Amino acid sequence: MKNILQALVLVPVMAGVTVAQAAVPPKQVVESYMKAWNQHNPNQAASYFAKDGVFYDAAVGTPQKGQEAARDNVISVFINAVPNLKWEMTSTPIESKDGISFQWRFTGDNTGAWSKDTPATNKPINFEGVSFVRVKNDKIVYQGDYYDSATLNKQLGW
Repeated sequence: MKNILQALVLVPVMAGVTVAQAAVPPKQVVESYMKAWNQHNPNQAASYFAKDGVFYDAAVGTPQKGQEAARDNVISVFINAVPNLKWEMTSTPIESKDGISFQWRFTGDNTGAWSKDTPATNKPINFEGVSFVRVKNDKIVYQGDYYDSATLNKQLGW
């Protein structure tokens, strides 16, 4: 029996058939994604999103559809507004084969404008939230962020 199993594994390889590698675990994808945020690199962070991925920020309420929208309307906004940001996982994540959820803390100083109509406050921020992330083919296809926007707004003086 052992020889039959070995033959079944070796035949496709010897025949030139490409064997698919195991997918990157969602936690590893998210850790790399968060590292890009913490390196203040919106293009790198967005590269972890699927082209048609969805980023949902519950405080805003409008899903951002697509990799470019996630980069331009969420990731870049936060990185530009809080150029020294630090985003860290603060809980042991709950993982499945295609997703991960975890608590996090976001800290930094708001020294950049949030938009042309919302200038920097030059105040420190420190707030917590939870993310639900679904991963397919090593890319984020959905990220839902739920956080304490009342505390964030108070810290910013809004």
